[in-house]
Amino acid sequence: MFSTNPFYELSSVISPDIMQGYVILMVLLVIGGTILDMMHKKSAQYFFENAEKAKKNAKRTLGGGEKASLAIQTVTSEVLTSSEFKSTRRRISHLFTMYGFVLFVVSTAVLIFGYASDSTAGIWPALWHLGALSLCFGGYWFWFFIRIDVSSEGVKWYNFNGRGDVFIVGLITTPTFALLWSFIGGGVDVFFVLFILSATVLFSTVFWSKFAHMFFKPAAAYQKKCIKADGSMENLPGEYDLTDSAVQSKFPDIPEYMGSNPPNMGLGINREAPRHY
Repeated sequence: MFSTNPFYELSSVISPDIMQGYVILMVLLVIGGTILDMMHKKSAQYFFENAEKAKKNAKRTLGGGEKASLAIQTVTSEVLTSSEFKSTRRRISHLFTMYGFVLFVVSTAVLIFGYASDSTAGIWPALWHLGALSLCFGGYWFWFFIRIDVSSEGVKWYNFNGRGDVFIVGLITTPTFALLWSFIGGGVDVFFVLFILSATVLFSTVFWSKFAHMFFKPAAAYQKKCIKADGSMENLPGEYDLTDSAVQSKFPDIPEYMGSNPPNMGLGINREAPRHY
């Protein structure tokens, strides 16, 4: 199964041109949904206005080499490894889902546009199945063990929150039905219909999903590193050593309320997860 191109069997019933047209239509739906999402939330406007404000408040100008270094840090940390997640299981689930989705989508496009008439298609069928399995693993882990929280919130696994959950449901069911369809034989059957239906739901509901954030997340992370490096800090106070006498002299309320050796303020977001429902 893993070495067989499921779209090869399908090409005897459905023309590769129709399959390619469907993929192009899904791409257009994603682009349209993302643009509508940006217009509705005005996220792009906010991002560029915030960038201009940061430039005016910058204490120094960053060089090209420093900007390149910050960009590399952003790609390796926030994009490739999702280091911003403090929860290990949330991070692992996200990475399996992200890489599985990318691998599944890319290999689907390659198989349809380049190997629709090839039963083996080299390594691409294996990558297609691997991407689908990875996407299922990360998606179901999120749905059954991270999204639900019976112990602290009483949320059951079968709770469906309309528009809020339609994207994740499509994200899970699309690779699930794709694998079942491939396992059965790759023809036109009920699993193929469910596969196409789930994929259509997935890519047509981008407007109600967090799909658009994948474009702004790296940009926002990079901008955050830049404003910290150039001193603009988004009008936030600088990072001070609260035990420094000069800082305590500048802010006399520190020793008044916290003493001369201020304690650690606690774990904050890293505190123990609630388990008291």
